[in-house]
Amino acid sequence: MYTHLILLRGINVSGQKIIKMEDLRNLLTAAGFSNVQTYIQSGNVFVDTPESNPEKIEKHVTTLLMEKYAFQVPVVAVSENSLLRVFTHNPYLNEPDVPVKQLYVAFLATQPTAENSLRLELGFVYPDTFQIADNQRAVYLNYVNSAGNSKMTNNWIESKLNVTATSRNWNTVTKLMALFESRKK
Repeated sequence: MYTHLILLRGINVSGQKIIKMEDLRNLLTAAGFSNVQTYIQSGNVFVDTPESNPEKIEKHVTTLLMEKYAFQVPVVAVSENSLLRVFTHNPYLNEPDVPVKQLYVAFLATQPTAENSLRLELGFVYPDTFQIADNQRAVYLNYVNSAGNSKMTNNWIESKLNVTATSRNWNTVTKLMALFESRKK
């Protein structure tokens, strides 16, 4: 059995794409996932499944959500090892004077191509910065002002990298890592 973290983007925001967590847990359980656990209302779901391939899980959950709610929800599935790599390799944590509240991670559905990675322009998002993780499905984000006022959005990342993306702040990433650990007990 494999445990995956399923990240949904853009649900329960400003009264749009409303999905109750209890309904989501029931939907995923009925679809064959086990030990389904949600964290906060923004679409963080842990599941156990015999499927090891995150891309197959993403497609399956995307289809389930479209059938149930009749709207598209970007979905990214993350394995425990992938989340651990993201958690332990954030380059901004090694830089002095970078407040944790400025840090986010954009989780990607697939590894971007080298060619597409070059399309992200640091000058476009300045003073915000980013670093694409090597051999990972993640982009580390540093919002100097605020994420809400930045040009460095999920839509921008997706349009340049040609992949599905969803972002979480560093405090949420830390909590999700702890929840992965607690599921082992």
